[in-house]
Amino acid sequence: MSEEKLYAVKNDEGKYWDFDYRDGFSELRRVSRPTTYEEEYAKDVIRNCGGHVVTLVEEPEKVVLTKEQAEIVEKARVSDIPATYISARTDEYNGEESLLINAYVNGYTVAKEKKYLVYKVLGGKQKNKHEQVAQAYRSNLFFDTIIWLIKEHKIMSSDASDQFTEAEIEHYGLQDCEKEEVTDDD
Repeated sequence: MSEEKLYAVKNDEGKYWDFDYRDGFSELRRVSRPTTYEEEYAKDVIRNCGGHVVTLVEEPEKVVLTKEQAEIVEKARVSDIPATYISARTDEYNGEESLLINAYVNGYTVAKEKKYLVYKVLGGKQKNKHEQVAQAYRSNLFFDTIIWLIKEHKIMSSDASDQFTEAEIEHYGLQDCEKEEVTDDD
């Protein structure tokens, strides 16, 4: 993040000073150069011509957190002492504490959890030359049940019903299966 600031001068009518032509205030769309890096120059304009300084600062980058880390930050927002709340729930030595404090102050986004297609390569002799696999799906009919569909590996589906997170792979006991990460391109 850049620490440089830009300064503009705006009057009470919502018009901006033009730092190129220095001939008064105009609508923003008509101003050639509405900003300067020099704070003193902006202050000179308000002393001589009125208006007030508007400081433009680059927005800090948002931190990327896991879902669990985001929950800590959100609970800290309603805590009487947010920094203490975060500190008590993180490890300062691995940098997590400062990461969550930064997220609390500057905002954050939650990392998208990786999803996988889960399948087993079928053994034996198939009539065709293509390798066949059994791909895991969540059943729409029977809650919390996995069904297997046989298909060719290269044309595997990537619907939401067949995408599993690491936690779901463990929940359904699919750790011994092969998995393929689903990308945004799929």
